[in-house]
Amino acid sequence: MKILITGANGFIGKNLQVHLREAGYQDLICIDRNSTSSDLLDGLKHADFIYHLAGVNRPKDIAEFQTGNVGLTEKIIAELNAIGRAVPLVYTSSIQAEFDNPYGVSKSVAERALQEYQQSSGGPVYIYRLPNVFGKWCRPNYNSAVATFCHNTTHNLPITINDANAPLKLVYIDDVCASFVALLDLQTQAGQVEVDTIYDTTVGFVAEILAKFRTSRDTLVTESVGTGLIRALYSTYVSYLAPDDFSYQVPSYGDARGVFVEMLKTPDCGQFSFFTAHPGITRGGHYHHTKTEKFLVIKGEARFGFRHILTGERIELITKGTEPRIVETIPGWAHDITNIGQDEMVVMLWANEIFDRQKPDTISHEV
Repeated sequence: MKILITGANGFIGKNLQVHLREAGYQDLICIDRNSTSSDLLDGLKHADFIYHLAGVNRPKDIAEFQTGNVGLTEKIIAELNAIGRAVPLVYTSSIQAEFDNPYGVSKSVAERALQEYQQSSGGPVYIYRLPNVFGKWCRPNYNSAVATFCHNTTHNLPITINDANAPLKLVYIDDVCASFVALLDLQTQAGQVEVDTIYDTTVGFVAEILAKFRTSRDTLVTESVGTGLIRALYSTYVSYLAPDDFSYQVPSYGDARGVFVEMLKTPDCGQFSFFTAHPGITRGGHYHHTKTEKFLVIKGEARFGFRHILTGERIELITKGTEPRIVETIPGWAHDITNIGQDEMVVMLWANEIFDRQKPDTISHEV
């Protein structure tokens, strides 16, 4: 299948190219600002499917809305009609098409032209009235508040917000591309199509969460970045980091026993860290009432000791880095860990809560 993409080097176009190639579609005809009319015509002659993404949304002259949105769309339709081809076509319109402003009107007129093309030629047309699209590779200070906020936040530049409570309807680039690629089996009914997941939020919330992403490198506390809008915003945020900021240092606390390093903390899922111990060194010697922990020896050999704080019952467990095994601490059992190997021991540690120095829930006890 030959697939033609207008606006191929734009934000959506770049991402779509990657998604299409991942899905096995390698024969892409990419039309961008540097392409000629001949390039477009030749592409239309051979295309089996068209993604019409090109458009104008921030012109220097308002007349460019007509030429860039309506004019180009009508040119594509005219060329297809002239060569007698009814090619399936996806059009990226905008939610602004519902409003009486120059940009919205130009998108609405282009939509109607495409609907007429579908009626006359039989070629299915899929129209997406997209809200604000965000994600990696979106150009800041252009048409996306999220892109601008991410760029400014990662580069320690100020953000201008006129109304923090202003509503913001967002759609994530990966969801857009997934919806676009799914159309290639031609099982979706032609007409107006929506991306499955659309986020309703506010300008202030986006700015606030991005600020928390920035400070997380200092506090080590990360937001819930595994699902939904927060996941998509975090992925977008880090995509704007300069290469010099791809890494950052975390505190390391060392003494005669070894080092202890905290890596990551979460508001509701605990914290992750690791520690080392020299041969013969014992760490721990305490119990918890509620806190629980998981230990994983990734280098060396360890003896875990447990003693019930009421009955005095004692057990020992031996684990080593060559045989990964989780050892879990149990409330009411004092515990310690001893390096019984000949080399430095390295142990990963997860605790179900962030350590609170005011309420540590860590009580010294002989094991």
